Amino acid sequence: MLSVSDTDLVQRRQRLRRRRQLKNLQKVCQTLTIASIAGGLLWGVSQPMWVIKTSKAIEISGNRVLSDKFILSLINLSYPKFLLRVKPSRIANLLRKQPMITQVQVSRRLFPAGLQIEIQERIPVAIAELPKSSNTKKTSIGLLDITGLWISLEKYKSYNSQLKLPKLKIIGLPEQYRSFWTKLYKLIKIAKIEITKIDFQDQTNLILTTELGEIHLGSPVNKLSEKIEALSHLRQLPQKVSLQSIDYIVLKNPSSPIIYTKYKQGQK
Repeated sequence: MLSVSDTDLVQRRQRLRRRRQLKNLQKVCQTLTIASIAGGLLWGVSQPMWVIKTSKAIEISGNRVLSDKFILSLINLSYPKFLLRVKPSRIANLLRKQPMITQVQVSRRLFPAGLQIEIQERIPVAIAELPKSSNTKKTSIGLLDITGLWISLEKYKSYNSQLKLPKLKIIGLPEQYRSFWTKLYKLIKIAKIEITKIDFQDQTNLILTTELGEIHLGSPVNKLSEKIEALSHLRQLPQKVSLQSIDYIVLKNPSSPIIYTKYKQGQK
């Protein structure tokens, strides 16, 4: 006959064995459950409802310059395409290589199956004309964004043949004005005088073409904000002086504008 202590030991071993068997059974059930879910998901995403059938399933937003057609040509997807086989990071990297694009976000859309592409572009704010050089016999025309990046007009039109051109015109080499271009553009946007042309060819004398006529600002790095503010204060000038009689206005000293007339000089 077994002693009491031996009986307890046998029962304890039996309980431990049953616990191990139960844990093993639970692991098997968990594995089967996970496998079933994974299999179900795999089966589900392989169904037609999870397939990108045409480019119409790709939603593009944020583009004002680049056409949808051009962006889709860069992506170059073949259809039909299983949604999970599309790599958003790859598409985003392809689009970031374009000089016209500054930011890209690409994500999968589950219902209905497709892609969402959100981009930020370089918006042209001025037509930029490069002066003729000894190497080139013709003037190069491009477009300028707010950061001072110059891109040829021909290249812009290859992105979008229906592109609406800015009204502001710039003359000069970008390296001559890039350091202060962003500041200048923000100032002329809030100026109360319409400015249609900026001539940077003389680095000692920035010349603006405005509704009042030609304005000479002198050095663009000296009191630029004050000069543009002084220009805004001249908006009442046509009530005092005939614009047809004005040759040009000098604002090198913003506190003392000088008006040169076609007949005589005067100071205002």
